[in-house]
Amino acid sequence: MKLAKKNLLRQKRRWRIRKKVNGTASRPRLTVYFSNKHIHTQCVDDVEHKTLLAASTLRKGEKIVGSRSNVAAAIELGKEIGEKALASKIQSVVFDRAGRQYHGCVKAFAEAAREAGLQF
Repeated sequence: MKLAKKNLLRQKRRWRIRKKVNGTASRPRLTVYFSNKHIHTQCVDDVEHKTLLAASTLRKGEKIVGSRSNVAAAIELGKEIGEKALASKIQSVVFDRAGRQYHGCVKAFAEAAREAGLQF
């Protein structure tokens, strides 16, 4: 019961944020999703309903040592998505934290993406 209420409240926050945060081709929405084992991120063009680029800690052929959903993995993924975005000529994005608080892994991911050259 308590977990269901927690998930419902997070979903309401997610919807509230999505009403305000929209991505375009020139300034896509950078989403981040944290599961228990991995982190997934995408740059999405909401006008065309297309994913422009994506990155994840879930990679084929790579041995996982330790957790891939911690702050160190978030920093690594933030740098990776920043480099991919700059290679795709995307300099500016809108950050969608998906209802999560801006601290810990979310903050580490965002700061690493900024250091890689993304502006948001």
